[in-house]
Amino acid sequence: MNSLQMERVINDVDVHMPELLAAGLVLLIMFCLAYAGMKTKIPDVILFILVGIALSGFLGESEILYFAGEIGIVLLFFMLGMEFPMKQLAGIAKKVTPAGMLDLFLNFVLSVMICLLFGLDPFMALLIGGVLYATSSSITMKMLESTKRTANPESEFLLGVLIFEDLAAPVIVAVLVGMSAGNGLGWMDVSLLIGQVFGMIVIAIALGRFVFSKLSNFFERTAGSEILHLLMIGIAFTYSGAALLLGLSEVLGAFLAGIMIAEARKSEQLEPLVLPIRELSLPLFFFWFGTQIEFDGGITSPALLGILVVWGVLGKMIVGMVGGKMYGLTRRVSFRAGLSFTQRGEFSIIIASIGAVEVMAFSSMFILLSSSIGIALFIYAPKLTTAIFGKKQKLQKVKVPGS
Repeated sequence: MNSLQMERVINDVDVHMPELLAAGLVLLIMFCLAYAGMKTKIPDVILFILVGIALSGFLGESEILYFAGEIGIVLLFFMLGMEFPMKQLAGIAKKVTPAGMLDLFLNFVLSVMICLLFGLDPFMALLIGGVLYATSSSITMKMLESTKRTANPESEFLLGVLIFEDLAAPVIVAVLVGMSAGNGLGWMDVSLLIGQVFGMIVIAIALGRFVFSKLSNFFERTAGSEILHLLMIGIAFTYSGAALLLGLSEVLGAFLAGIMIAEARKSEQLEPLVLPIRELSLPLFFFWFGTQIEFDGGITSPALLGILVVWGVLGKMIVGMVGGKMYGLTRRVSFRAGLSFTQRGEFSIIIASIGAVEVMAFSSMFILLSSSIGIALFIYAPKLTTAIFGKKQKLQKVKVPGS
């Protein structure tokens, strides 16, 4: 058998790894990474992303990996929504709007202006401005949980800004998609998109107020059953899928589904039903996230990239410090908040993918750098805050005579 015949035989053999074997290997890799992170004190999130980048050539097009990761991010925000009944959330939304508008101006409008000053065409400037705008909700919430800072006073403020961004980012994405297709978007199209966002919010409020608030006894009776998790996860997936059907973010749909359930006031009993599935699938989201980062087009304009990385950090810090004060936080807590959400993520990847190869490479490098810097700043935010403002004074109890 000559070499040509041998090559034909090899090409005729269908070498295909079973999906079950591939899934098992991926989970084992994730375990090794998480264990290494636990031992070295390196956040497992950044390890998952880096290994995803390394394996992007093999898994970048995996629909199974994408879907498994999407389950994790949906359940993360579903459980987050379960912590916020609507009355409490309405108070947060009212307070966070000034900070949200400041965030939109600094990190989108000014970022676009910086790109225009460097000679980029308007469409590319808008794309990169969109990449710089939204903080990574998934990384931020994961870091809040892993560092046990969810009870800190800034966590409510951070959540409010993230929700504001999750409402604004789909509109930006839709406008950019329309521009990239050469069709453009008129005021009617934008108005329709905004109407869809608020329509989903109104429906969620109505379902929570008039349906789920009356199911408290039902959840109490069935909390110990083996089937209630089907209802919970079904609600999360259905409302997230409805958001995707409308061209919105599944993250927004998942969060709204969670606040509907929160109206039953049984979150403590219901969360354990969802938690194991979330913990299994969420690491896969960060792994998939890494596989979407590409550098094939080369990095054009390194000077602009460096300026945008610095501005990307400073812009978010200003939002935290100034917006936090608007929200009612102290200077100390506002500073800590400003250090805690400079990382970009999932929306940035979506927006970058709209552009040409060179835009994707440029944006991918920015996303990787901002994610790494953001995670480091998040970890050291408490220590940096203490270094600048000093240790927080503990209130001493005054002993009352005769007590």
